[in-house]
Amino acid sequence: MFEGEFPEFINTRPLRIWLDDGLNWVVRHWGDAFESAAYPLLVMLNTIEDWLLAVPWWMIILTFAALAYGATRKWTLPLVVIIGLVFMGLMELWEDSVKTMALMISATVTAIVFSIPLGIVMARSHIVQRLVTPILDLMQTMPSFVYLIPTVMIFGPGKIPALLATIVYAAPPLVRLTDLGIRQVEPSVMEAAQAFGASPRQRLFGVQIPLALPTILAGVNQTTMMALAMVVIASMIGAGGLGYQVLQGIGRLEVSRGVFAGLGIVVLAIIFDRITQAYGKQLQEQIGLAGGRS
Repeated sequence: MFEGEFPEFINTRPLRIWLDDGLNWVVRHWGDAFESAAYPLLVMLNTIEDWLLAVPWWMIILTFAALAYGATRKWTLPLVVIIGLVFMGLMELWEDSVKTMALMISATVTAIVFSIPLGIVMARSHIVQRLVTPILDLMQTMPSFVYLIPTVMIFGPGKIPALLATIVYAAPPLVRLTDLGIRQVEPSVMEAAQAFGASPRQRLFGVQIPLALPTILAGVNQTTMMALAMVVIASMIGAGGLGYQVLQGIGRLEVSRGVFAGLGIVVLAIIFDRITQAYGKQLQEQIGLAGGRS
């Protein structure tokens, strides 16, 4: 039917002009308001970054090693953490790694603050779930470069659009897994809690959320990994960090710069992934043991 040139029986140019003009209107009339609303995010990011840069490198390494040991009770993961972080220091990537960690932590914390309550509301309301699910589908399937266009138009190049684009890209898994974890709580458990006179609030915070915590923590893990996946793209609009080093390696055709910065991102991904997974598994085992005793 549509062999050869696609028939131009519908002119989409007015729609595209309307969309572009609409975004320009938003930038002109609401740009300052958006910047004021996003300013606390910039303060949080700069505070975390400055604090991490002020802390001695050895203290950060020991902190992550202690978290790794507390999660696994073995020395394998702490040793990997120490070797990986020392490697980044020897490759003169420590400051860039700290900036990347600050961006990732800021994006993950913000995503947790907004995603977990939204996931809870979705689990308690079928209407909200039907409304939010297509939006989450759009957020997860939209190419990540597309997020940069409106954010850069509104805020200009810098840390705020990089952080916002990372949050939008990384938040959907946590919303979905929070919703899934709460919905998977056994109805019999909820009926027993109701029979004992627990209020809806008590059932939510005393039964559903504790039982869904392993699934929610898996969502936090996925959000953290997706935030790290955005660091190279976010560096194109001023995020800095390891992603900027990769971008510099591409622009200057410096293989070593790109490879070492890429390995730094891999090291951070391994550290945060293994630690959060280990704590999630530990929590799941504790809940399983508690359920077995009851």
